[in-house]
Amino acid sequence: MIILGILLCMVAIGFFCWLLFTLAVFALPFFVGVTTGMWAFNSGAGWLGAILVAALAAGLTFGVGQLLLGTVRPLWAKFAIALVFVAPAAVAGYYATHGFAKHLIPSEGWQIAFSFIGAVAIGIAAFLRIAETSGHDQSGRGIVQA
Repeated sequence: MIILGILLCMVAIGFFCWLLFTLAVFALPFFVGVTTGMWAFNSGAGWLGAILVAALAAGLTFGVGQLLLGTVRPLWAKFAIALVFVAPAAVAGYYATHGFAKHLIPSEGWQIAFSFIGAVAIGIAAFLRIAETSGHDQSGRGIVQA
């Protein structure tokens, strides 16, 4: 029975790691949605109004980011826009990795080291996903293909 528990724990950790890498691109829209939803709820919109405002704000944030990545011409501006999306993903990756590390590694120094490695990995994964989903300019080049 203990082996089944260990296997299920490994599957759960693998699933959450896959989910974190897949959804890292949506960290900024998620944060914007949660913040505006909380603001709407605290200003008296009720829970339904807060959910609608949060969904609208998150969708608008993601849509505007994709639109800007598709229409902005200078490469430095595309990198800046991508960085706005990558930074919250890296922060989320740091804290998610730190949560795993606290349960697996007794040394606090190694916990922080692995958390930074996780933040870098999640940040790179988010950047690559943003680069692949961003629009291409008229020359057919995206962010990565400079």
